[in-house]
Amino acid sequence: MKKITWKIGGEAGFGIMVAGLTFSKTLSRAGYNTVELNEYPSLIRGGHNTVAITFSDEKIYAATKPVDILVALNKATIDFHANELSDNAAVIYDGEALPLDSSRFSKGIHLFSVPLLTLAKNAGGDALMRNTVALGASLAILGFDLEVLASVLTSQFSRKGEQIVALNVNAAKSGFEHIQKNYPDKKERILPVLTTVKKIVVTGADAIGLGAITAGMKFFAAYPMTPINGLLAYMAGIQEKVGLVYKQPEDEIAGINMAIGASFAGIRSMVATSGGGFSLMVEGVSLAGMIEQPVVIVMGMRPGPATGLPTWTGQADLHFILNASQGEFPRLVLAPGDVEEAFSLTVEAFNLADICQTPTFVLVDKYLCESRFSAPFFETEKIQINRGKLVSEEEQNKMSELSRYQLTDDGISPRGIPGRKGGVFRSNSDEHNEQGYSDEEADITAKMISKRMKKLAAAEKFMPEPTIYGDKNANTTLVGWGSTKGVALDAIGQLESVNYLHLNYINPFPSEKVTQILSRAKKVIDVEGNHNGQMAEYIRMKTGIEIKDKILKFDGRPFYPEEIVEGVKKIILE
Repeated sequence: MKKITWKIGGEAGFGIMVAGLTFSKTLSRAGYNTVELNEYPSLIRGGHNTVAITFSDEKIYAATKPVDILVALNKATIDFHANELSDNAAVIYDGEALPLDSSRFSKGIHLFSVPLLTLAKNAGGDALMRNTVALGASLAILGFDLEVLASVLTSQFSRKGEQIVALNVNAAKSGFEHIQKNYPDKKERILPVLTTVKKIVVTGADAIGLGAITAGMKFFAAYPMTPINGLLAYMAGIQEKVGLVYKQPEDEIAGINMAIGASFAGIRSMVATSGGGFSLMVEGVSLAGMIEQPVVIVMGMRPGPATGLPTWTGQADLHFILNASQGEFPRLVLAPGDVEEAFSLTVEAFNLADICQTPTFVLVDKYLCESRFSAPFFETEKIQINRGKLVSEEEQNKMSELSRYQLTDDGISPRGIPGRKGGVFRSNSDEHNEQGYSDEEADITAKMISKRMKKLAAAEKFMPEPTIYGDKNANTTLVGWGSTKGVALDAIGQLESVNYLHLNYINPFPSEKVTQILSRAKKVIDVEGNHNGQMAEYIRMKTGIEIKDKILKFDGRPFYPEEIVEGVKKIILE
């Protein structure tokens, strides 16, 4: 089965996002693999919103740009997206409210006039239920089973009572039956309900939250800021169920300091923000680096500078994260490429933060944070919690004093918890000696800086080699990081003799292995969502290899596989 893309558009408040989630769950429950993208403007109210879902019975890694079914809840959807329609695409619209001239569409486009508002009201609902009517009509056009959608609506609205469930099911049924009655050729069952294992439908933010909970996080502080607001909402909704504290501070400065304080008290803590918020956190991050306090920082990238494009995506903060703050201290940086990695690398971030006693970043972007993906249930059986050199209460109580910054071969010192009967220690934001007393002597300063920087070598022992996807002996190697993974994997499946090097452990950087992989390729192409090719610059700094060919996108929109394929072919033919 080829991939199919369904897209719904309308004004904010039309239930666009709910419709997308419902359709994703319906497809996933029927056994299909899905990727769901959303787009919305940086407005408090109003503006044009869309959700696009690509699905297939085969494994898919990314959404495709051509739209096969377009649900237009207003005229703007036609105006903005008619040029995206594939050959033989279907358009669902309310012919009573939005008359369409078929001459504006190419010959193969099929128009389905559905009285969305009338059917919604006849089913007992209101204008908001037009989206549910449209879902039913979409399934009829696809030749899909309405019962799967009915089961999703039942579970989704069960908490609101049987009446609300019935209204939504009836609305979907009315749209479904309208297509079957007025377009009789659509009665044929085209897409079967597949027999397959159950999957989950999650955003990257959901996956990060699940990873943090699995890792034993007990304190989370974050001030609202796109694109990490989904993580805030998730944590706020489940904090009582899982026994954690979510604190919304007055600003990001307070957030990072609260998380450091919670970590100092001995519990695993996390903070989340975006570029503007992280700008305020920078001094707090350096505090954690100096006092050697573990803290996990989720950094959700969006385009800047300044306010930039608050609700759009990009990968332009790599150098910012790698170099932020005064002085030199180690920070670990992990960049998940999909929801599975968002879960597993968040767990790993907590372990690495504790082991190396240093700030550790989970670097994501709006695309990964807010897009939904169907995925197998995350594996938790093999997960192990490693608290590093955290001294037990029994051991600490046997000490009169604990040398918090003891010089060690790996740069990592014993870490105690304040308030215990023994093992008194000091944590000092000034340069200090092994006991934590301020000390500005040259030899002590050099020893302490060297001690802290040894942690990068210690972290390398826990980090796997970067992954090369596709033929290892391919002529051309694409290099990407973070959320470019999905589109790159989709693209290399459409290209000959092209593989993909995925980088998700960013700092410390796997210089030796990257050098080996890139040296084998006849041509190397950098793929990333920023103007300067920041990963290519970083690779040059770490390996000496200059990547001249680049496919870059920096308009706030995510990559599509078609763009990678076109870009690679153009570069190879040059």
